[in-house]
Amino acid sequence: MEYRVLAIIPAYNEEENIVSTVEDLRAHAPEVDYVVINDGSRDRTAAICRERGYRLISLPVNLGLAGGFQTGMKYAMRHGYDFAIQFDADGQHSAAYVVPMVEHALATGSNIVIGSRFCAQKKPVSARMAGSMLISAMTRLTTGQRIQDPTSGMRLFDRTMIPHFASQPDFSPEPDTIALALRSGAKVSEIQVEMRDRTAGESYLSFSRSVAYMLRVCISMLFVQWFRKKVR
Repeated sequence: MEYRVLAIIPAYNEEENIVSTVEDLRAHAPEVDYVVINDGSRDRTAAICRERGYRLISLPVNLGLAGGFQTGMKYAMRHGYDFAIQFDADGQHSAAYVVPMVEHALATGSNIVIGSRFCAQKKPVSARMAGSMLISAMTRLTTGQRIQDPTSGMRLFDRTMIPHFASQPDFSPEPDTIALALRSGAKVSEIQVEMRDRTAGESYLSFSRSVAYMLRVCISMLFVQWFRKKVR
C-alpha cells in the first residue's frame, strides 16, 4: 500500500488474546505495521510479545488507555506514518477492516474514520447502548453532526491528527475529543464494521464503570470541551 499505516494495540493483561490479535493483523492486513503498547501488565503479555518477536513498547506502570494510546501516537509521529489506527488487544476488532478504513479516509478526505457497528444496523436495546445513544445526542447537540457509534474503539487518524494526539495531554481517544475535533473543523466519518465478542479475559468496564464513563464523557462534552485547546 502506498500509504504507511500503524496499528496501535494498547494491551493491559491480555496474555490470552494478544497472539490472536497480532496474528489477525499479520494475516489479514500484512501491509499494515503494528506496535503493542504493554500498559504495565501484571501477566505475561510483555513476555509473550518478546518471545514471539512482536514490535513492543513496554510501559513500567499502567497509564490507562489514554496514556497507552498516546505512546503509540508518539511512535507514529516519530516514524512518519500517514495513518494510525486504534486497535484493541482483546480480539474484538477485525484486521480485515483496516485497509477499507484507510481507503474510506482517502476517498472522503476524512481526518478521522470510526469503525462503526451501527451505520447499517440498528442499535440493540441495552443499558450500554442507551449510554451510546446519549453520547450520540450530546455530539449532535455540541457539533451538529451525528456519530452513530461514538464509543467504538476502532478509530483511524490521518497524519494531521497524529501530532495532536501525540502531544496534547488531554487528547484521549474518546468521544469528547472526537467532538472537539469536529468543532475544530476536522472531518469525521464512519464505516460499517463487524466486531467480535471478547474471546478471553474480562473487560475492565463493569456496569458501574460504564455509567461513570458515560457521565464523565457527557459532562466533558457539555462543559469542559469549551475550555479545551482546539485542534488546529
